[in-house]
Amino acid sequence: MSEHEEIYVLDKRLKLLQVADGFWTSMDSIFLAAACRAQAGEHILDMGCGVGGAGLATLMRVEGVHLTGVEIQQDHAELAQQNAALNGMETRAKFICADIRDFKPEESFDHVMCNPPYLKAGAHMVSPSEKKAKALGHLEEEINIETWLDLGFRFLKSKGMITMIHRADQVDQIILGLKKRFGGIEIFPLWPRAGEAAKRVIVRAMKDSKSPAQIHSGIILHEEDGGYTQIADDILRGRLAID
Repeated sequence: MSEHEEIYVLDKRLKLLQVADGFWTSMDSIFLAAACRAQAGEHILDMGCGVGGAGLATLMRVEGVHLTGVEIQQDHAELAQQNAALNGMETRAKFICADIRDFKPEESFDHVMCNPPYLKAGAHMVSPSEKKAKALGHLEEEINIETWLDLGFRFLKSKGMITMIHRADQVDQIILGLKKRFGGIEIFPLWPRAGEAAKRVIVRAMKDSKSPAQIHSGIILHEEDGGYTQIADDILRGRLAID
């Protein structure tokens, strides 16, 4: 079996190599990209970027944006740089292998995006793949949602924006982690089907803002027959941003 697998996203416009036994780019990555409000001339930091799926999907949608991705696993970071080159984005994207807690950028960012591990270490069965286990946070005891938000605050410019996708049942921890240092908090529930409880949530917030919070109507992902709803399909094909 090849060490790398190849997938296409955004209506087959974005080609991404994946680490065969690592953590793959998923629907969550594409929805995270769609929710990032980056504009031309701005610089995004993708914390824990994996093979670059979310960040590169954002660059595909918005011209003139630059990306820095930080990934703790060397093979994932190297593949992310290859993915940038495969899609003609090597001049707009830079990927660094580092523990995000040790990352010391020369300047602050306009946007920070992240798709943190969903389960705490010790709260689940550990994946038999060490690479996937590390990507999922199974081997890490100290980093949690608050840590990711602390880092986002550190790396953002004043009035910069953090965008996160996470489990809906962790939204209380996200709100607590944002504290009073972020405002303009926006919550987008992602409903599996109409009438079902949300499993995922996108949270967007602005550093040093005093604006009130909003809970949006959210997005229903699937029709009753299991197919994607029109809005979900438009997002996955890169035709629609989450505003």
